Amino acid sequence: MDTIWEKTVDMPSFPAFQGRKKVETAVIGGGIAGILTAYLLALEGREVLVLEADRIGSGQTKGTTAKITVSHGLIYQKLIREVGREQARQYALMNQTAVRKYRELIKDHQIDCDFKECSSYLYSNYQEEALKEEVHAAQSLGLPADYTSQTELPFSVKGAVRYTGQARFHPLKFLKAAAEGLEIYEQTLVTDVERNKIITDRGIVEAENIVFTTHYPIMNRPGYYFLRMHQERSYVLALTGTDHIEDMYLGVDPNDGLSFRPYGPYLLFGGGGHRTGENLLGGQYQMLESNARRYWGNCRVESAWSAQDCMTIDSIPYIGYYSFSKTGWYVATGFKKWGMSSSMASALLITDYIIEKRNAFAHVFSPQRLHLKASAKSLAKEGMVTARNFVLERMKIPDEEAAHLKKGQGGVIEYEGKKAGAYRDEKGIVHVVSLTCPHLGCILQWNPEELSWDCPCHGSRFDYKGNLIDNPAKEDLTHEKPECISGDKKKEELF
Repeated sequence: MDTIWEKTVDMPSFPAFQGRKKVETAVIGGGIAGILTAYLLALEGREVLVLEADRIGSGQTKGTTAKITVSHGLIYQKLIREVGREQARQYALMNQTAVRKYRELIKDHQIDCDFKECSSYLYSNYQEEALKEEVHAAQSLGLPADYTSQTELPFSVKGAVRYTGQARFHPLKFLKAAAEGLEIYEQTLVTDVERNKIITDRGIVEAENIVFTTHYPIMNRPGYYFLRMHQERSYVLALTGTDHIEDMYLGVDPNDGLSFRPYGPYLLFGGGGHRTGENLLGGQYQMLESNARRYWGNCRVESAWSAQDCMTIDSIPYIGYYSFSKTGWYVATGFKKWGMSSSMASALLITDYIIEKRNAFAHVFSPQRLHLKASAKSLAKEGMVTARNFVLERMKIPDEEAAHLKKGQGGVIEYEGKKAGAYRDEKGIVHVVSLTCPHLGCILQWNPEELSWDCPCHGSRFDYKGNLIDNPAKEDLTHEKPECISGDKKKEELF
């Protein structure tokens, strides 16, 4: 089902790239981070083009709830504790700058994108002290936060952190306006990058500066971002027939993080988040609809969709140089669930890098930073998850034979003596694919909520036919002859 954003705007189309070209800056990825970066560089008079594998805005941008806010969960007391007050202040003020920059661009360039200022709330049913501590932390960093127990929600709460002066908008309407006049090439898949040479399926681009805004970085080396991030999924319903809610809300209690955000006649109602590849039972949409009908008995589901977010090990995005060894390569990734403010922050920071303008906030977002206190526990956890799914899963006994799969059911089977993934569609046809993720060889897991094969290590996703949905993988799964996953195929050497 299309998102509410796709249903309410006609996006322009752009030609595919052909041949060979030299340019000052090439941006890989046509989501809001990439288009904003190109847009700001163009305002500076710089030569820039954008390469997009599909259509602009067709990736994570179309699935956002489009909250422009510094309200990033209970993060500020955590940052003060783990990375220090000064770096926490830099993080806070850079995001506040991003909120202000959206407001300025939309006003100055008269962009019609349903931009509306509002407050953003973090609510809890029992964490009163944690909320008050977050208010104190946010205020100490210069953010417009206060504590309240009054909300518009259809249930009572223990308390909430309220951030005033935040905003919401239509992300694709904004993207459409920002893309106007830019040199953009769609349906152009980047397959490799060598020094300053971008190799696509349609030709070669040479650039002095290369900006990777592909959600998850597509180049494993250098940078090794696959060791420092994982991906998570969340789910959204667009509802009608609910009570009107003016502001934006996010629950911060564990396993109860419901999100509320209005758009026109709709209420975007979200939640059900989980690590990609860890959703064996499904039921997220059903859970959301059940809760919605509990609050508003006559509400209707007009649209439903999911989103995917990159999660860094210290809760701060990676924005800046791709690595120490790659002059002219830049990256923006790891936005967690705050893609709108982080996209603007990354566009501002990377533009300043390229035009050689000092930015006081650059250090805290640098991909080369090392926050041992904030990262050690998460890094160890990521290693354990990857090891479990790369090695131990290979030793499990297959769950069932293909003949036992019911229509609409997927699972692990034995196929020609090998372990494989299978899905029986509504016509009874069984689709068999390799269970080995082509990114780095982790074992894929079935996602019954979205009929997809998902990688629990790094978040690549494939439909039941094996077609690539989400990166960092760059190729489809094998179909007719699934790869044996008993460990006998040598993977490409990474180090």
